[in-house]
Amino acid sequence: MSTLGISTEQLENLSLKAYELVIEYAPRLALAILTLLIGLWIISGITKLIKLSMERSKVDPTLIPFMSSLVSWVLKVLLFISVASMIGIATTSFIAVLGAAGLAIGLALQGSLANFAGGVLVMVFKPYKVGDLIESQGHLGVVKEVQIFNTILIAPQSKQVIIPNGATSNGSIVNYTVEGKIRVDLTVGVSYDADIDKTKAVLMDVLVANDKVMQDPAPFVGVLEMGDSSVNFAVRPHCLPKDYWDVFFSVNEAVKKALDKNSIAIPFPQRDVHLIQS
Repeated sequence: MSTLGISTEQLENLSLKAYELVIEYAPRLALAILTLLIGLWIISGITKLIKLSMERSKVDPTLIPFMSSLVSWVLKVLLFISVASMIGIATTSFIAVLGAAGLAIGLALQGSLANFAGGVLVMVFKPYKVGDLIESQGHLGVVKEVQIFNTILIAPQSKQVIIPNGATSNGSIVNYTVEGKIRVDLTVGVSYDADIDKTKAVLMDVLVANDKVMQDPAPFVGVLEMGDSSVNFAVRPHCLPKDYWDVFFSVNEAVKKALDKNSIAIPFPQRDVHLIQS
């Protein structure tokens, strides 16, 4: 009998059991530790490779650390689950709880997750970038900032417009900057008494004289329609996107002055009334 009240036979049994546990679990533990170390090394390499690939692809710099961290944490969670399973820890219930929690979080944040996914798509595929003039979700403006959840525009009225990236990525986007030029659509109405060839020449001279109007593609002037009170001309100059409003206003002003100088009338709305005497 030992001094602790445990018999020699019980001590031998405990020692034998401990020895069996060591023999049984030591290889698993060693393999699990080795797997953990190798797995962390591989994850580190994958993360660096993803960073390098995204940098070479010229992905938005704000997305690179976020995406690499996200991939790293997902891989680490999978690695820890695998290591725990190798040791003998039951991971089925843990995975079920993790899945249920993920589902609950996903349902609660589905709007934010949609915007996040949209932000990732915008940053990866780059339908627009900072400084572009775009139109989306009924708003026109210059892109000030592309965030992970929202895109911020500065409208012509100097208003800040915040558009969720989920709506942007799933809707239509008109990018006026990507082609390097934009067409300004103007309509000029003149009197039916005006000479068409002379009017076209005057309007074309206005466009050629404007230093912000591109000559390639060449500006266009043509008869658009026969209106109720006027012959309407389509005036179509091209310019740089940043010069759109300058060209819009300066051409309108120059057209009015040129028509007045050449005695080409711009008629007021008018209506002919015929009186029939019975």
